[in-house]
Parts: sequence; C-alpha cells; structure tokens
Amino acid sequence: MSYKNFPMVSKVIFGRGCFNQLADILSPRRLNTKAPFIFFVDDVFKGNSWLTSRIPLSYDDKLVYVSTKEEPKTSQIDQLVEDIILTYKERPSGIIGIGGGSVLDIAKAVAIMLNNDGESKDYQGWDLVNTEAVYHVGIPTISGTGAEVSRTTILTGPERKLGINSDFTPFDQVLLDPELTKDVPKDQWFYTGMDCFVHCIESLNGTYLNAFSKSYGEKALELCKEIFIDNDCTDEESQDKLMMASWHGGMSIAYSQVGVAHAMSYGLSYLLGIKHGIGNCIVFDHLEDYYPEGVALFKVMKKKHNITLPQGICANLSDEEFDIMIDVALSLEPLWENAIGKQWKKIITKEKLKALYLKM
Repeated sequence: MSYKNFPMVSKVIFGRGCFNQLADILSPRRLNTKAPFIFFVDDVFKGNSWLTSRIPLSYDDKLVYVSTKEEPKTSQIDQLVEDIILTYKERPSGIIGIGGGSVLDIAKAVAIMLNNDGESKDYQGWDLVNTEAVYHVGIPTISGTGAEVSRTTILTGPERKLGINSDFTPFDQVLLDPELTKDVPKDQWFYTGMDCFVHCIESLNGTYLNAFSKSYGEKALELCKEIFIDNDCTDEESQDKLMMASWHGGMSIAYSQVGVAHAMSYGLSYLLGIKHGIGNCIVFDHLEDYYPEGVALFKVMKKKHNITLPQGICANLSDEEFDIMIDVALSLEPLWENAIGKQWKKIITKEKLKALYLKM
C-alpha cells in the first residue's frame, strides 16, 4: 500500500485585523525591486477603500481587479499569465489572491502557469504539474469554499470543468481575517457556507473516508450546525466559525474526495455557467437517495434562512445539452468512486443522471 504524501499550506495567520500585517508578511519574499507582487482582487471591492487602501503596493507591484460573474476559465488564466510575462522582465515575487473561491483559484492557477510551459487546460487533472509554482498567498473574503487550503484550482476549460490538482497548487501563505467577510450578502453567505457543508457530508459518507478526513470533516460539520441551525452566535462569532469551518472542510478533502453533488454541479456550471456554491445547493436539494440525513439537514437550514433556490433551470434543455452535462459529471471518476465505490459505473447510468437533472 502506497500512501500519498500531501503538502499543506506552510504558513497561516488567523485573527481579526491580521490583514494589516500583509506588508510585513510579503516584504521578506520580495526577490528584487523589478520583481513585482501581483494582487488579484475581486472587483466587488472596487472603490472600497476600507480594504484596498491597506493593500501594500510598492515598486512595480500591480493590483488587478477580476470579475467573478463567471467562474475562472483556462483561457482567462492563459491571458493573465501572458499579460504578466509581456509586462515584466522578471517573474513576479509573488501572486496574491484577495476574494472568494474564484479569485483564490485564479491566483493559484496563475502562480502555477508562470512556471510551467503550455496552456492551463493541459494541466487539468491529477498530478500533471511538474514545476513548483511562483510564491502565492490566499486571502479569503468569503468563507466556505475551502479554496484557501485545497490542492486544487477549479477551471472551466474548452472540454470540461476540472481542477489543476497538484502538490504545487496549495498556497504558501494564507491570511485568515474574519473581518474581511463582514459585508457578504446573505444569500451568497448561505450558498458558499453550504459548499463547506456539502464538502463535509460527501467526505464523511464517502468510501475514501479515513480518520484524517473524518476528524476535519466532523469539526467542520459541527461548526456548520452551530452557524446555520443553532444560530445563536453573534455576527463576529459566526464569521470566525465559518472561516474555520471552511478551512476544516477543505482539509477533510485532502485524504478523501467530494461526491455526487460536486460532480453534478460541475455539469451545471460547465453548460449553464451556474456558480459553484448555488450549483451545489440546487443539486444537493435532490440527493435524498445518496445523502438522506445531509439533505434533511440542508432543507432545515434552507427554511430557517428563507432561501429559495432557482427552479426549472434544466426544463428547456435539449438531449444534446443533457448529454454534455452528464459527460462532464461522469468524467469526474474519483468523485463517483468516493460516493458509490469501485463498482460505481454499474450503478450510475446516464439515465439516472438525466432523471436527476430533470428535477432541477
């Protein structure tokens, strides 16, 4: 038996207001005055001086606002990398992502592709990256995705939606400041928080489960229940707890995998452009046959927080469009093996998936 030797985030700082220490954290990592730090920032923060005035820019450093209306694409990553290479004579000292899962994934992917030849679509899959990434830092401004701690960066390519899963993907440094999540809209807070909840349910009910994944998954699930069901936390306590739930939920996947909801939501995202958090919610709402206890809890949380999910999003799709979604979902073999077991191909049919998509 050969076990995977996974890397983890090597440095992490946690605390309300720790964003103010970013300059101190970055300055020892500057290679020289010509090697910039590139800051990718969610464009929701445009004009938000409370956050942007504290981003420590000097020398040739650059702040790049990125839109998260659509999830990251391989073509977008390739363009960002090309822009950096053409603009600067030297490789950057570091790439810093400030935002939600999409921005963190963009930062991870750009850091990888600056040091690896070819196009980012060539690296979608497991353990295809050969060269260490540029130093990269993750600063989440919303909690739940686990992107700050995971070894993947999820990208939509020309043929599929799939992560660059590698030992070089995790951040070298993560800064966890719960204060940065204070202005997240309620529906987005719920959808992204549910990404963490679904991580836990899929990990804890999977065939890959072991004591490592179980310990992180159970803690994340406990925190999710305190936040979304007990609902007796102050706003600050809720922000702190959800940030740690996201971390633990992401860690629970390191030695495990996600499952049915993630596989099927990738199909929705690839074809319809539905974002990851809400996509997981739309799918998970119909997965009683696979995760009965988890779905029952989800429905309680949905009702408690007055969340209404979109209905009928697959109502007018053609057979060809269903086939595209189904093929994307079925291509994620490790997810299905974790959810169903090694014989999953005998159990999960295209007809079963189409019937589920038709409910959405």
